[in-house]
Amino acid sequence: MADDDPSPTPEKQKDNGFVPGDNYIARWTNYFRLLTNRMSYEGTLQWKKDRDIRNEKADCATCEKQRDYLLTYSPVIRFMRQNINKLGGDLNSDNIRCRRCDALQGGGFEKSYGIILCANNMRNQGHVEDTIAHEMVHAYDQLRFDVHLDTNLRHAACSEIRASTLSGECRWLREFWTKGQYKFTQQFQECDDVQAAKVVNEVWDSCFPDTRPFDEVYR
Repeated sequence: MADDDPSPTPEKQKDNGFVPGDNYIARWTNYFRLLTNRMSYEGTLQWKKDRDIRNEKADCATCEKQRDYLLTYSPVIRFMRQNINKLGGDLNSDNIRCRRCDALQGGGFEKSYGIILCANNMRNQGHVEDTIAHEMVHAYDQLRFDVHLDTNLRHAACSEIRASTLSGECRWLREFWTKGQYKFTQQFQECDDVQAAKVVNEVWDSCFPDTRPFDEVYR
């Protein structure tokens, strides 16, 4: 006897407002939907990724030009480079790389890789400068102290406090409260709020006043 129960039909994918395509009509339709709040959060992410892929070459070229200028002329970047060099490290245009990032972040540091600048997320040259300085503090901490940013939450929290303070950024809320979660490093992307708040409170008094290698907060 044949089964009378019909096979379940797949659910129709919900329209998120994003129109795929690399033509004039698709671009302006998406832009208009963004302006009129007719695109969901998922659709907005799709739109951003589509735009970033399309602009990748130009974004990276702009980022690299700004990076090279800052390595030559920025006082805070030059100072951090000199202090990293004294510890046996070297950050330069070869290992400060501009790349397109899918994650919503400005950049990152990994000892064996160097610094990555998310070219598609850079707003201007000031943002590039803040991001390089921020990641250079992480590099300095790894060379100067016995820290393990990818495995020790206290170390990661302390280094983020120092990096946000010394780089001249107003990044405290952006780095530490994102969608209700703390974000310390790329490896520590998600942490329970209660645990993270406890760790930050524990290290704050010792890490916030620590301005090394500066004599005081630079800016």
